[in-house]
Amino acid sequence: MKSLGILLVLVGTIVAALGQTNAPGVRKLSLEDCIQSALEKNLDLRIARYNPPMALSDLQNAYAGYDPSLSIGGQHNYQMSGGGFNSTIGIPVPSTTSDANSFSSSLANGLAPSGLKYQLSGSASEVYGNPGPFDASSGSASIGLSQPLLKNFWIDSTRFNIKAAKNRVKYSELQLKQSIMTTVTTIEQAYYDLIYDRENVTVQEKSVELATQLVVENKKRVEVGALAPLDELQAESQAATSQAALIAARSALAIQATTVKQLITDDYAAWQPVDLEPTAPLKSPIQVFDRQISWSKGLTQRPDLLEAKLDVERQGITIKFNYNQLFPELDIVGGYGHGAGGAGISEFSQALGQLAEGSRPNYYYGGQLTFPIANINARATYKKSKLGMEQLVLTLKKLEQTIMTTIDNDIQQAQSSYQQVAATRAAREYAAAALDAEQKKFESGKSTTYIVLQMQRDLTTARGNEIQALDNYNKALSQLSLDEGSTLERLSINIELK
Repeated sequence: MKSLGILLVLVGTIVAALGQTNAPGVRKLSLEDCIQSALEKNLDLRIARYNPPMALSDLQNAYAGYDPSLSIGGQHNYQMSGGGFNSTIGIPVPSTTSDANSFSSSLANGLAPSGLKYQLSGSASEVYGNPGPFDASSGSASIGLSQPLLKNFWIDSTRFNIKAAKNRVKYSELQLKQSIMTTVTTIEQAYYDLIYDRENVTVQEKSVELATQLVVENKKRVEVGALAPLDELQAESQAATSQAALIAARSALAIQATTVKQLITDDYAAWQPVDLEPTAPLKSPIQVFDRQISWSKGLTQRPDLLEAKLDVERQGITIKFNYNQLFPELDIVGGYGHGAGGAGISEFSQALGQLAEGSRPNYYYGGQLTFPIANINARATYKKSKLGMEQLVLTLKKLEQTIMTTIDNDIQQAQSSYQQVAATRAAREYAAAALDAEQKKFESGKSTTYIVLQMQRDLTTARGNEIQALDNYNKALSQLSLDEGSTLERLSINIELK
């Protein structure tokens, strides 16, 4: 009864497993489907896509250094002075009032790409007095210029910020490309693991089937006295062990499916009940490896290497700026304008007329030299930036060397995995043939249950090793592409960064 109970449990498990493949929640997905879904909905990629627009906003903000500030204002003033008695001349003094209107405007803090600073200003005012002929109007219009010739001439803080921001825009685009490549590779390898886990479930199901079949056959032989009860117990033990392995394989498959779902969607709750089914088995495509070509790809296409080169470029901009700050400030200055004014005419008419005529011009020009005595801060900053450049160059060289050694290891791993595919396939074929021969010997009474069970375990192990080798080989090719920087090219993925 105990043996029959175990048998029914095993058969029920197999039937349930077969029934799951026809469950209504099954969704077949190719690798291309997974990648396409991830490119649209993977949360890490959606987060990373914000970085280039944010870097572009920083660039636009850097151009704000060229924005002048416009100021326009108007004001009315009223004043009244008290009257009194002038004892000197012995007459009363009447009180007086005055009304003044003034308007002004300026365009200040203007900066041109050459470092030229400019400022425009204009004003107009009128005054009304009572009593007496106190009416008057005045006005002015002028422009002031200052052009640096040494410090801040070929680069200043605004131009530095713009160049650095342009560099960071490129950097952020490379970061996004790296994120896409890494995510695609992660999905690709997770998809291969999903195929492996599903096929491993099949392998374990076949193992349970073989073990169950042997339990049935041994039970019949024990009943007719052809086998000892120990042989039946050995078969039942192996069947229970196979069942435990099947449970573990199904658990691994469920966990791997969760991993894939997390990578390809932003709505896990909707995908959670779905059973993923890969549309293709693991294959072993022949790959020709050329170390020099792989090195060339890695040293020209890797986003992280291109990012490191942008770091060197940005440091060069920093050195250029800091070197310019070593010089004293030598500026030529100049300005030109017109003044106007008169009495007895109200409403700005006289002042505005004179401004239009340009009858009262004024101008100035000159130079100004300013420098700190020791210039300690500028010298220390420049020295530090040069040291930073040397450090970045060495970091870049180290990264190049790391890329080359990583690619070497990837090629070695891929070659080894490919050889293991062939070896494990042959081992599986030999194990299947050996089990078939041993079962025939067992049926004729020339073998034992123990040997047949050992052959079954060997076949299960060989099948598992074969699909594991296929999984490792495909993942090795994927990793090599990532380390070459050719993932998108290999998978024919076109990414437009805007």
